[in-house]
Amino acid sequence: MREAELWARMNRVLGDHYAPAWAELVVLSDLEGRTVAEALRDGVACKAIWRAVAEKLELSESER
Repeated sequence: MREAELWARMNRVLGDHYAPAWAELVVLSDLEGRTVAEALRDGVACKAIWRAVAEKLELSESER
């Protein structure tokens, strides 16, 4: 997964305006205590980030 797809998915589930703020503020335990933004800066794979986001948001299988 590319970063553009990660952002498209996050925008779809969180909204275009809320997703960037959420990515900066919400700490995800599945990302070793990092936010989405920190994980991206640290080079974590976008697929792993999306899995952590989907888990945190308790998305259904169809939304993942």
